[in-house]
Parts: sequence; C-alpha cells; structure tokens
Amino acid sequence: MRGIVEEEVMFYLYGIIIFVLLLFFYMWREAHRNSVKEDIIYFQDFPGSFKQFRIFFISDIHRRKVSQQMINSVMGKVDIVVIGGDLAEKGVPLERVKDNILRLKKLGPTYFVWGNNDYELDYHMLDALLLDSGIKILDNTAVIFESQTGDKVALLGVDDLNEQRDRLDLALLDANKAAFKILISHDPRIIRKIKPEDDIQFVLSGHTHGGQIRFLNFGLYEKGKISKRGATTLLVSNGYGTTAVPLRLGAPPETHLLTLTGVNK
Repeated sequence: MRGIVEEEVMFYLYGIIIFVLLLFFYMWREAHRNSVKEDIIYFQDFPGSFKQFRIFFISDIHRRKVSQQMINSVMGKVDIVVIGGDLAEKGVPLERVKDNILRLKKLGPTYFVWGNNDYELDYHMLDALLLDSGIKILDNTAVIFESQTGDKVALLGVDDLNEQRDRLDLALLDANKAAFKILISHDPRIIRKIKPEDDIQFVLSGHTHGGQIRFLNFGLYEKGKISKRGATTLLVSNGYGTTAVPLRLGAPPETHLLTLTGVNK
C-alpha cells in the first residue's frame, strides 16, 4: 500500500514539474513574438492637407534584437519611426543597440525619447551613438512637420519622468502654435501633467510592459491599450522587450503601425 502511495505522489510531482517547464517554455516563446498592431486613429482636428500620418512606434526594446523580418513587413508603410524609450538597459552591448537603430532607421526618419533604463548605460555614449546614427532625440523638444498648404503637425518628446527630467512646458514652447500635437513620453503618467489648454491630441507611451506577466488578467500594470483621456487619445504599449526576466504571460510584446487621419465630414 505504501509503495502505491509513493508512486502516486511521484506521478503528481513529475506532472507538476512537466507543467512548470512547459509553462516557462510558453512564457519564453511568448516574450519573443514579433507582432505589429495596425490601428487607424481618427481625429476631428487632424489637418486635412496631410490626409494621413503613419508612425511606426516601438518602445521598451531592452535586450531584444529587432527582427529584420518584422522590419520588412512594414517597409514602405511608414512616414516616421518613434522609439519610445528603454532602447537598452544595463549590460546591453552598444553594438547591439547600434544594430537595432540601423534596422529601424531603414523605415524612415527616426525619433527617440529617453526611458528610465536608458540611463543605466553610459548615457553619454548612447547619446553620441544616437546622434552619429542620425536619430533625432526629443528631450523636452519638438519637431514640426509642415504641409504645402502650411498646416503643421508637431511631434513633441519629453525626457524621463522617473528622474524628473521631463519638461513638458519646454516641449510645448518648441512646438509653438502647431495645430496638431503628438506627444511622446516613455512613461504614460505624463497624461496627469497635460492641461486642456496644452491642446495635445495624441500621446504615445510604453514603460509598463502591460504588466509583462499576468495571471487571470491580473498584473502589476494594466494591459496596453488605446484609450481616451478627456480630449487626448493615449496609447500605452506592452512594449517589445522584457525586463528582469525574459518571460511574458497575458501581455504579448507589440509594436505599432499607426495611421493618423481626419474624420470624414
């Protein structure tokens, strides 16, 4: 009788071990998916002369290598590329960062905002690498896109909120009187600092990883999504890479192909 009980215990123990191993394999595989989410986002006040504005947005790359196959899938469909912070983290070789930058740059003009983990590197060297690679750093600044008819779209970027380096006021000054404003912030909490008079229509952010590991739809952070916050539309991305452990569950990695356009009247 004792032998039978011991066999049953060992059977269940082996079953648990196999289940845990399979779960870890699934989570590892999930963390290395390459997904491009395509969304068309309509705005009442989008300048008509632009017709549409296409952004490839990627955040929280961390230790991952950007997939060339994924890049190929959006080639020719992009007006600009935006890297939403945490391009790297402590221990990531600058050569890998450079390779990722060069792959993304093939898609079009590329813009970058600082994330908290970017400062774990020698950020002076990262800054130099970005500049040498022709990447425009939006550190509390803005860049203006102007149509032939004089309509303007401003792309604003703020520095890392965690270190209180963000100065939205300076970025807004740089944007001047552009009619349509897109704000890039690594941390979505920037939404709390936006005032109605700032007239910011769209915010792109990451940082949260969508919780990264979620059980029964519960996680440390909300899953990434597009939502309305007053007059502002906010995108929080699950991000592309991982932090701490190279695992995901219930919050798959994602990049975004966003088409901004006006509402037919």
